[in-house]
Amino acid sequence: MTIESRKLVYDGPGGPFEGVVAWDTASAQRRPGILVAPSWHGQSEYEAQKAVALAELGYVGFAIDIYGQGRRGDTTERARALMLELDRDRKVLQARMASALALLRTFDTVDPARTGAIGFCLGGKCVLDLARMGADVSGVVSFHGVFDPPPYPNAERIPAKVLVCHGWEDWFAKPEHVMALTQELTRSQVDWQLHAYGHTKHAFTVPGLNDPSLGLAYHPDADRRSWQAMQDFFRELFG
Repeated sequence: MTIESRKLVYDGPGGPFEGVVAWDTASAQRRPGILVAPSWHGQSEYEAQKAVALAELGYVGFAIDIYGQGRRGDTTERARALMLELDRDRKVLQARMASALALLRTFDTVDPARTGAIGFCLGGKCVLDLARMGADVSGVVSFHGVFDPPPYPNAERIPAKVLVCHGWEDWFAKPEHVMALTQELTRSQVDWQLHAYGHTKHAFTVPGLNDPSLGLAYHPDADRRSWQAMQDFFRELFG
C-alpha cells in the first residue's frame, strides 16, 4: 500500500476551492470515493488526515472546501462568521456539496457508481444536506453534526443511507434536535441509523480538545467506536 495525498484546487459555486485528495497508488482499480466535509473552521489538516485514513481503508478520500480557497475560520469569530454565511443560504451549501460530489465522480481512481460522504460538526450538516437534496450518493455519515433542516422541504426521494454518530451531551444537538432529525429522516423514508454515545460532548473525534466553556471535549472511546461504525456502514454499502 502506497498512499498519496495531494492538494487540489477546483471550481465550484463561489469558488475556487482548495481541498486534499488521497488514494492508494498501488491499486489500479476504481474504488469507492468518499467526501470529507469539514468543521466550522473549514478544510484543514484534520480533514486531510481523515482522507488519508479513508485511503488506507481502500477508498479515495477527498477532503473538500466549503468556504473557498484561502477562506478559513482561523479564530472562533471568523469560523462563526463563515458558518453563518452558509447557514443563511443553504442552497449555496447544497450546491457546493453537489459540485464536490460531481468532481469526485470524475477522478480516474473512483468508481462513480459508489460514492459516500462523511462530515464533522458543520460538515455533519453538510453531508445530511447532501442527502436531503436527493443526491445520488450511496451513504453519508455525520460525526457530532448539527441537525437543523433547511427552511424548505427535502427532495421527494432521498436514496442515500444515513449514519448519525452523536454525543448525547452535545450542546449543539440536544435530545429534542435528535428526535426531530429521526422524525425528518423517517418521513423521507430514509434507511437511517443513530449511534449515540453517553457522557460524550461535541467534537468528540478531535484529539486533545477540551474546552468546557464551549461544550467541546475529545472522547477516545466514542472516537474509536464511531470510526468503526463508519467502517461497518461503508463495508455494508460497498462490500
